Amino acid sequence: MTDESHAIYQLVNQDPRYPLEAYDFVRDALAYAADSIELVSHDYSDPDFDIDTANHLARRERHLTGQQLCESIRQYALNQYGYMSKVVLKSWNIRTTSCFGDIVYNMISAGIMKKSSEDKRSHFDDVYAFEEVFEQNFEICDAMLPRRS
Repeated sequence: MTDESHAIYQLVNQDPRYPLEAYDFVRDALAYAADSIELVSHDYSDPDFDIDTANHLARRERHLTGQQLCESIRQYALNQYGYMSKVVLKSWNIRTTSCFGDIVYNMISAGIMKKSSEDKRSHFDDVYAFEEVFEQNFEICDAMLPRRS
């Protein structure tokens, strides 16, 4: 078991509101956000472009706000679970974007994630309503569809 996995198990024991799957999901959504931003931000046509160096610099310099992370989590949930996103999140006791803030700040306190001096727990509050983004305005978009070779 990795140190990070052990830390997440400890978090679940300390704060049983959210199961292990909820922490894994938020961590995976953060990786999804970082990968999505990196894919968009590079100029692949530049002959001097080096993907390893660019990715290293991007990871070091990039930081998501609470609102940006909530949006990335929304996109990741729709990508992974489609119309069932709200049901899956609810099964993990995640009912609002504030729950994402609880999870993120638990991971920050365990040293799994980092925050900047400008970050606040309140930045996760009321970013969007689950009923609106996962039900009323649900639509399948190209980014959600599997790609065929």
